[in-house]
Amino acid sequence: MNSNHSRLIALLFAIAVAAALRLVPHPPNFTPIGAMALFSGAYLGRRGAIAFAAPLGALFLSDLVLGFYHGMSTVYFSVALIVVIGWLSLQRVSVLRVGTAAVTSSVLFFAITNFGMWLFSGFYPRSLAGLEACYAAAVPFFQNTIAGDLFYAALLFGGFRIAELLVPRLGAGRPQAA
Repeated sequence: MNSNHSRLIALLFAIAVAAALRLVPHPPNFTPIGAMALFSGAYLGRRGAIAFAAPLGALFLSDLVLGFYHGMSTVYFSVALIVVIGWLSLQRVSVLRVGTAAVTSSVLFFAITNFGMWLFSGFYPRSLAGLEACYAAAVPFFQNTIAGDLFYAALLFGGFRIAELLVPRLGAGRPQAA
């Protein structure tokens, strides 16, 4: 097996493990989804469609187990945008860049998914007051989104860096360290 093939298998395995972690009990919104999308964008972005297919496919498979829910389209759209954030902002990987990308992803996910909840759910009036109420109701969950994105980003990016150091052939073609 050549080093590029080994690397791809290792990257896809890391994404699959992150998706599986979504299935274990966790505090609300403390999930690996945002970090998984960032990781995929950073490490698979140059591979085109697979950068999107891996996290979106993993998300879909975990949704098959957890069940479908209102607002799935905005979640999937947000995850796709987070892949783009990873692809564009993590060409050079550093702790600061990964942390910044994780927080940016959390904010983006919060803004888009809650806007979608307000617009499409029927739970809130379609008025400025309804939009404010929707975002206000989501604020308590936002801290868990940020914490989860930072935690899982550290786990994925840090864990993969350790794997690259232990198995040098995994390091071929990785984003440069800043």
